[in-house]
Amino acid sequence: MQPLQKGDKKLLNAWAFYDWANSVYSLVIASAIFPIFYEAIFAQKNRDYVDVYGYHFKGTAMITFVTALAFLIVAFISPILSGIADYVGNKLAFLRFFCYMGGLSCIGLYWFTIDNFFISYTIYLFGLVGFWASLVFYNSYLPDIAFPEQQDRVSARGFSMGYIGSTILLVINLAMVMSVPKEAPLEDKIEMMRYSFVLVGIWWIGFSHISYYYLPKGVSTGHKVTRAVLFDGFDELKLVWKDVKKNLVLRRYLTSYFVFIMAVQTVMLVATYFGAEEINWETDSQKTTGLIISILVIQIVAVIGAFLTSRASGKFGNINTLIFLNAFWVVLCLVAYFVETPNQFYGVAGFVGLVMGGIQSLARSTYSKFLPETTDTASYFSFYDVTEKVGIVIGMSVYGIIYQVTGSMRNSIVFLGIFFVIGLLLLLRVPKNDK
Repeated sequence: MQPLQKGDKKLLNAWAFYDWANSVYSLVIASAIFPIFYEAIFAQKNRDYVDVYGYHFKGTAMITFVTALAFLIVAFISPILSGIADYVGNKLAFLRFFCYMGGLSCIGLYWFTIDNFFISYTIYLFGLVGFWASLVFYNSYLPDIAFPEQQDRVSARGFSMGYIGSTILLVINLAMVMSVPKEAPLEDKIEMMRYSFVLVGIWWIGFSHISYYYLPKGVSTGHKVTRAVLFDGFDELKLVWKDVKKNLVLRRYLTSYFVFIMAVQTVMLVATYFGAEEINWETDSQKTTGLIISILVIQIVAVIGAFLTSRASGKFGNINTLIFLNAFWVVLCLVAYFVETPNQFYGVAGFVGLVMGGIQSLARSTYSKFLPETTDTASYFSFYDVTEKVGIVIGMSVYGIIYQVTGSMRNSIVFLGIFFVIGLLLLLRVPKNDK
């Protein structure tokens, strides 16, 4: 097939369609079914901790630490991978590899147990690494396939397609779980959740091939990878950092992004665990149904939120819109501290959805706009992704430590609100111009 030209509508849709494929991981595994499953298998064992080489860790604290480790791995390997991708000129191969790693790991979660913790948490970790490492190459395609004036809307379209596609699969998963009679043993519902993980892997790998068909492989160099090339990515990051230090707008924006994105991603990764433990559900059945419904609310509202944010950025500017979104997040964190009933939780979930997709899509497209003229987009987006991943490592670690020490997720959520305040203040220092 003849390669599609930059800005071609079919190419833009193909890029955005990868969000349709991979977002089922972030919804079903990271946000909805797996957290409910995780809480259920602890309830089945009538305990709230996991033994790790003689140490007792609270279940949720343990999963946050494993998540932090996964992001630390991604932060380390991203520069190596982007360096190799630039050298051999084939981003697509790396995108495909990590997609397969993540998809197969989702299928592997069918066998997750807290008794065999090493294998189980390793599979979970591989799924996280596969998902986030694939995004390094997915995000780096944006300036390659879209012109600056297209990037806000294309980025928002990707998130919107992701929300729609993942919501469809979540509804199917919900129907599977709720098909189990209320009087049936908990194990039956857990088994249906395990089947949901298998469907996620099949969906992710299957639909991703639509994107692979249209996306360019990259500019082939014909070079072979040597040992010296493995660490070229770190050298490229140093060069990017030198450029960033000279670029006042980009430097200040990345500093603010580092702070607020660690809070955004941490909230998204722990929201369902918070709902499972801190909300006063009347029955286990109500808890399962309520948590999934709240995630569905977030997904549906997030589509609207991403659209409204794209429009707002066009009218008020990217930075002003991001400042408003951070202020909104501060309020949400404070309100979440006092949430106790299911209806209150649904209300907060709706507002989280309104700003969740918007802040992510706008943050990505704003960075893309601030980039200097360059063909080395993979290195710049590797730097962007490393910034995000290191931030998430800090956010998840702080969250897990506070919860492990205090025994309350409410304290951890309020602490995340401080990150949003700092992010807001740092955004005020970014020169607005026309961004």
